[in-house]
Amino acid sequence: MKTKKPKNTSGPKRSVQPRAGELPSREQLLEALAQDADIKGKRDLAKVFGIRGDMRRPFKAMLAELEGEGVITRTRKALRRTAALPHVTVLDIPADADPDALHAFPAQWNPEEGEKPRVEVLVNSDSRVVPAPGDRILARIDAGDGEIPFYTAKPMKVLDKPRRGQIGIVRMDNEGARLIPIDRKQKEMRIPLGDLGDSKDGDLVEVEVKLSGRLMIPRAKVTNVIGNPASEGAVSMIAIHNLEIPYVFPTSVIREAEEAKEATLKGREDWRDLPLITIDPADAKDHDDAVHAASDDDPKNPGGHVVTVAIADVAAYVRPGTALDREAYLRGNSVYFPDRVVPMLPERISNELCSLKEGEPRAALAVRMVLNADGQKISHSFHRILMRSGAKLSYQQAQAAIDGHADDKTGPLLEPILRPLWAAYDAMASARDKRGPLDLDLPERKIIVDDKGMVADIRIPERLEAHRLIEEMMIAANVAAAETLEQKRQVLLYRVHDEPSSEKLQSLRDFLGSLDIAVKKSDSVRASDFNGILNQARKTGNVEQVSEMVLRSQAQAEYSAENYGHFGLHLDRYAHFTSPIRRYADLIVHRALVKALGLGNDGLTEQEETKLTGIAQHISATERRAMLAERETSDRLLAQFLSQKIGARFEGRVSGVTRSGLFIRLLETGADGFIPASTLGQDYYRYVEERQAMIGERGGETFTLGDRVTVRLLEAAPVAGALRFELLSEGTRGNPPSGRRPQKRPNKSFGPKGRRKR
Repeated sequence: MKTKKPKNTSGPKRSVQPRAGELPSREQLLEALAQDADIKGKRDLAKVFGIRGDMRRPFKAMLAELEGEGVITRTRKALRRTAALPHVTVLDIPADADPDALHAFPAQWNPEEGEKPRVEVLVNSDSRVVPAPGDRILARIDAGDGEIPFYTAKPMKVLDKPRRGQIGIVRMDNEGARLIPIDRKQKEMRIPLGDLGDSKDGDLVEVEVKLSGRLMIPRAKVTNVIGNPASEGAVSMIAIHNLEIPYVFPTSVIREAEEAKEATLKGREDWRDLPLITIDPADAKDHDDAVHAASDDDPKNPGGHVVTVAIADVAAYVRPGTALDREAYLRGNSVYFPDRVVPMLPERISNELCSLKEGEPRAALAVRMVLNADGQKISHSFHRILMRSGAKLSYQQAQAAIDGHADDKTGPLLEPILRPLWAAYDAMASARDKRGPLDLDLPERKIIVDDKGMVADIRIPERLEAHRLIEEMMIAANVAAAETLEQKRQVLLYRVHDEPSSEKLQSLRDFLGSLDIAVKKSDSVRASDFNGILNQARKTGNVEQVSEMVLRSQAQAEYSAENYGHFGLHLDRYAHFTSPIRRYADLIVHRALVKALGLGNDGLTEQEETKLTGIAQHISATERRAMLAERETSDRLLAQFLSQKIGARFEGRVSGVTRSGLFIRLLETGADGFIPASTLGQDYYRYVEERQAMIGERGGETFTLGDRVTVRLLEAAPVAGALRFELLSEGTRGNPPSGRRPQKRPNKSFGPKGRRKR
């Protein structure tokens, strides 16, 4: 029989004891809780320290204060000191954290431990990992000395952050309700009627997933009703919520925008008499760039031009450390949908104070570039100015005037303003052609929506010389910004585009070899080399296939605090300067110019300079998020549009080839869909990567990237943005793939999912 250990009634051994009749100190209370496991609650503590009579009230107040500060925690009736964080732990940085003073909280925390401890995230110029607001990180934790743990964290790695609750559309049926998930990889789930909350048929909702029954069948419970895309005409809401894009401005941000005052002439050059003009899409609501050109009157530069590009001075209104700045950083960029725009800045800033409206005085940062007759830049200079736009034109208006169809507005502008602009552009275009940037001009379709937010029309906007003029002048301004900042030894954010990897180049060579298109074997390539490949493809009639593969071989452009050039534009240095209303990167470049050139006290701060790596990573991620959201929304709108045309025939091209089947892009609408490999025909089809083709093992029938095909629409899933086609065309005849014995096709009847027998 075990002898019971006698309870220690004398209390724990502590370094300092309170005198009789005195309250213990906070340190003595915490030491007692940490050392004596027999102390469970207030009564035990009171006995240990001899609390009685009039001492009870202040003693309870002291415990309540420690609990309120998160130093101790209560589990039912037990009290104990709050648990310490592990030496290495996963932290979540709040989305609204100050980028200049990041803090975080443990990603996993037991509520019974009390309030989550706040952790200061240490980042400096030498940090190899630079997180941003909204990131989840793995970090090394250091707890400072003191009665209240003061935690600091050194980031080790930025982790993928799991999305919040699943998003889907509620559909009512005879059995109750079901959830159609947004993610096409997830399966539908039933929603018990008691778990519908306030949701109705067609609502976009957020759910939590519960497993029920012995078979652990997943069921959905609605936790939040986001809205109804059909009734509110906002299919983009699905992508906005699914990708967690901030779209509602906080009150503090709106207040700062409304309180902003118009910039004055103080500290600026007066350029209000220079007839700068804006040329934008006809439906543009903000105008952040204006242009002007004139012949250079310097006799040392015969035939030369002086080109001026003026950009809205957003830095004058959005200053570091303000609520406006934090929100702009969080968003990273504006997101453009067919049915709405999620702007980076509130309307008061983007559409009013920073929009270069015709006839209105506006603050701008301008670059004046002197070009020679061949379009080569001789010199440039930056100026902080007050300007007044002389005219607001659309691309179509400006082009029509140059083409001999001037209207009442463009007629008076033709000789003094438009012709000098085109003369300068002709010279710049000549210099561009000598430089040899990648000339991959793929058509982009524009979805026109009606007042209900549904597809009304799909157009391929005409590519005008006016578009190229503005693009070329913006590129020149961006280059000038990067050059100036480098000359001033000012750190900046570059827009970089790496050259293709050796693996992608080899894949492209293999594909081009199957088309008998010659390409050099060296891994050292230039953009002009790809232009030569495209010219060969035009002669052989394979330009669609080759353009698609050249595009796939390219790296993705991004932002970086380190420069490695822009491969596609064939430029050694390049920075985004021309769109600060819609891109945070441009705002950073504006601030850098203000600081480097001494143009004001609202330039780039030292704190921002030390965190440029993290800023670059963050805004590159928000750019990718925006592109994904825009693409997903277009897919959903097109699937909705085509859902009324099930069974119809369409012309398309093979836009992708995988082992599982063919991706098809319709010629008329640009909608993308899929044909499973199992439905291609009466043969087994093997994926041959080097040819980007599916080839029949028995007969050699071949379907290759870029092939023109006829398909029938079998299924449309608007919520997922997915289409499934039946292939009606025959492939080209060829040889079966070598190296594998042909397999016998299983005896399988082909109904509507298979191609019709030939």
